[in-house]
Parts: sequence; structure tokens; C-alpha cells
Amino acid sequence: MRTPRRTIVREPRELLGLVGEELGASKARVVTQEEVDQFADVTKDHQWIHVDVERAKKGPFGGTIVHGFLTLALVPRLLEDVLTVENFSMGINYGLDRVRFVKPLPPGTEIQGVAKLTSAERIPAENGLEGVQAKASVVVEFADDATTCCVAEILFRYYP
Repeated sequence: MRTPRRTIVREPRELLGLVGEELGASKARVVTQEEVDQFADVTKDHQWIHVDVERAKKGPFGGTIVHGFLTLALVPRLLEDVLTVENFSMGINYGLDRVRFVKPLPPGTEIQGVAKLTSAERIPAENGLEGVQAKASVVVEFADDATTCCVAEILFRYYP
């Protein structure tokens, strides 16, 4: 397991100087079967490989697996563990670029997020707000051996 590490910046514009840097590693987190079942209810994706524990034992993964989009939904939370921007009035998820689900995630398995800042640029004033748009490559890893589960390039914006 990686030692959790966080990057702290006082203002969004400080991100401009961190491009290319690893921001850190999140705390370990476990996705439970209960969370998988709740996600299935919300998204109406009740495919047996996610929710039917008994049937999934005989399936290709030897048990249930977490929905890829649930894993992806954890990326902003894992990034929050890794990067703290102290002074801003509003932050938004702006989108995603490349996303890959590299290896299935069984419920009950510890994961960590490792993030690298791949770009940062000033956003021209919109409605009187000038901000910073940044992109991080977040690798969701199995905490026990650092094997990649999911990779996502997430774009986010901060406004002062």
C-alpha cells in the first residue's frame, strides 16, 4: 500500500506551476457490495455480474465486480484526498478525457488513487470570474499491489 500523500496549494493559480508533478496518493478505500447494490438501484444496472453474489461466483470473475462507472464516480473523491486547494469560491468537475477500466474491481478490495497533474491553464474571465482549469491523470490502484484498476483523465475548474 502506498503511503497517503497530499499536495496543498493556497490558491488555484498555484496549480500552474505543478504541471507534470505527482500530487500524491489517496487513503485506501473499500467499495462494499451494499454500495454496488445501491449504485445498481440508482442506475437501473442490475446485471448479475454486479449484484447476484451466488451466480457471480460461477462467472468469469469468480464473484461480483464493481460497476465501472461506480469506480469512475469515485475518482473526484480520491482526487480530493490527494489535492487540497485552500482558497476558492467554486470548484467544478469539467469533464473527462481518456477513461479505461483496466481490471475488474471486486467489492471489498482496498483501492487507492494516485494523481499526476498533466495540465493547468488560466480560464479567461467568464461572468467576471477568472479561474484555472486543470487536468489530472488519476490511476485507481489495488492498494495491496499497486496494480491498475482504472485510469481517468479528469478536468476540473477552480474559481477564486
